[in-house]
Amino acid sequence: MSDVPRQRRPYAARVPMDVRREQLMDAALAVIVRDGYGGVSVDAVAKEAGVTRPVVYGAFEGLGELLTALLDRQQVRAFGRLLQALPEDADPADPAALVTIGIEQLVTMVREDPDTWRPILQLPEGLPEVVLQRIEADRERVRAIFSGLISSVSANEKGAPFDADLYAHAVLAILEHFGRLLIDDPERFSTERMVDGANRILSLLWR
Repeated sequence: MSDVPRQRRPYAARVPMDVRREQLMDAALAVIVRDGYGGVSVDAVAKEAGVTRPVVYGAFEGLGELLTALLDRQQVRAFGRLLQALPEDADPADPAALVTIGIEQLVTMVREDPDTWRPILQLPEGLPEVVLQRIEADRERVRAIFSGLISSVSANEKGAPFDADLYAHAVLAILEHFGRLLIDDPERFSTERMVDGANRILSLLWR
């Protein structure tokens, strides 16, 4: 018999389940940031977290549940910050000022924490349906907020009232695209450029 000690197999230390789930979500986010959604798999998350596949399946039923939990967490962070970015004492009689303040704060928010927004704004094809449904539900909540703001602006304008629901879709589409530009090329798109562009585009809605 050889006296050489047998090499033990690596194992994941026992940690509380809530801590393990956070660890695995952090690992999934790191993979998304580095490789995009196309690089996310149970194996990739396990490797990033330094654990085995069974550890991942012990915390989540599968990749779909893991990604949904990650988006839930990121949504809470992103939506909370979005609400903070929207002006509380907005003057509906001055939509340009409303846009300027809102865009400045939103641009700053994305610049400071792009990783929170990356899995929400950069969505490839092939995501699990449950994940897509959750993201769309979050978008609908934001659209409802924009619709309310636009309705307030419309009430102070002359002429026919705005189609607040339609305009809210347009505003959200612009902001989401601006967010992707900031994530992809933050040096190219300054805050001033974003604010000016948003003002010029959105002003067309209420002319």
